[in-house]
Amino acid sequence: MYRPNFYESTCLRCNEIVYQVDRVGPLKDFTFFHSGCFKCVHCGTKLTLKTYFNNQHKQDDKEVYCSSHVPKSGPGHLDQTSVGIRQALNAPRTNKYVNDQIRGTRTEVDGGLGSRQSTPNGYGSRDVSSPSQNDSDYKYGRFDASALHIAHALKQTEIQKAYNKMREKPIDFYLAREEQARLEMKHRKEEDDLYRKFARKREEEDRKIQSEFQDEWERELQRLTHKFEKELATSRRSRDDQNMLTLRHEQQKEDLEKNMTLRRSKKKESITRKMLEHERYETAALVDRQSSEMLELISARRSEYMQNESIFLDDDFDEGAVPLEYPMVAPIPAPPAVSKFQIYTDPIEFEDVDRIAISVAQEDQKTFTDLVRQLVGRCTTDIEKARTIFRWITVKNLNAMHFDDDLRGDTPMGLLRGIKYGTESYHVLFKRLCSYAGLHCVVIKGYSKSAGYQPGVKFQDSRFRNSWNAVYVAGAWRFVQCNWGARHLVNAKEAPKTGRGKNDSLR
Repeated sequence: MYRPNFYESTCLRCNEIVYQVDRVGPLKDFTFFHSGCFKCVHCGTKLTLKTYFNNQHKQDDKEVYCSSHVPKSGPGHLDQTSVGIRQALNAPRTNKYVNDQIRGTRTEVDGGLGSRQSTPNGYGSRDVSSPSQNDSDYKYGRFDASALHIAHALKQTEIQKAYNKMREKPIDFYLAREEQARLEMKHRKEEDDLYRKFARKREEEDRKIQSEFQDEWERELQRLTHKFEKELATSRRSRDDQNMLTLRHEQQKEDLEKNMTLRRSKKKESITRKMLEHERYETAALVDRQSSEMLELISARRSEYMQNESIFLDDDFDEGAVPLEYPMVAPIPAPPAVSKFQIYTDPIEFEDVDRIAISVAQEDQKTFTDLVRQLVGRCTTDIEKARTIFRWITVKNLNAMHFDDDLRGDTPMGLLRGIKYGTESYHVLFKRLCSYAGLHCVVIKGYSKSAGYQPGVKFQDSRFRNSWNAVYVAGAWRFVQCNWGARHLVNAKEAPKTGRGKNDSLR
């Protein structure tokens, strides 16, 4: 088998022998160059193994080039012989088959020189002898959307209509306050039963922990006492030794008591935390069910009212406009058809409803029915209802508010007190108020890049866990974060000052 002799290799450029100390290669087709001959064949630029190029269009060309002079391909062309399409190009042409969907039918009418022929699209006819495009009977070709199966694409490119703010009658027109209040009282009784169940469960767990550690304390104390008595009885000891043993025994008892107390506190804290998570889960399930019942009641009374009268305040709709009714069942998640800027362009548009929310926030309401009726009693759109509820929640400065100890947990002020002390949350309050206003609202749990987050931090623990809402308004689900809305102006907790009035607790 032939093996190239590196010691007898010759330079492609000068045909002289190339020795190993001055050799560049092997390159294309096992060629070599002197380091001094390794230059561009066109301009003589010194090349390296990283900057040289070969001619990729001619296999016989073994020379080296720089990037500026390496042969490059010219404009593309169609070589009939190389690509083997001569037979296809030489195939006999035929106009036997015509696409009637686009061009229509072609019929010829005998008429000599002045005969007329149907146009390619089948609309009208034109003079064969003078096919002028200015002829009034001449029709250009067109695309049939149904024939070309592009109806779906055309539908997707339709311009969305702007958001139509249809004003509805307030809730007082179709749902009596007393009927809604009765359902709220029923829900209160269910919550009271659930809270009593939680209280009994906590008492049982507390008694169980107390009994468990009491038994362990008695066993350990008996063991220490037995050890102390045994040490005193084993040998004769002086009075000083007995005093030392007694002091050591008392110290061991004290250390045991401290250790048992610490362990009991940690175990109680762990069990309380687990029970609190379970209670929140059961409370959230109860709120979901009660919110659904309230929405069903409002939807049923609304439908009954719409069978007899119109729910809209504006009966003179624009021509072709269809009033968008609020859905009775929560729709599936989908991207909004209109953007926020099509709904409103300046927050000043909500100046009136914000004023209502601030006015209502100056008083304390005892029931959710009274609170929501005062908030949305003059609202005519779902956007205004959600905005008023959001503004009432965020205008409350919990750091400056004082709450009575006997407040019920199932009242608006009781929930605000729970939010302040960490037992309740903003998203639960917002969802409950939305249900009383007839708005679909859900709770979303996840992570948020809130205070303390740094770029690159991974969500590995519960430090950045958060919850927010999605409310169905303006024909789509919209995100709401009441927690950030209520705290974006507060950098640190403020200690309430003496002499503050009721308005000082509002932002």
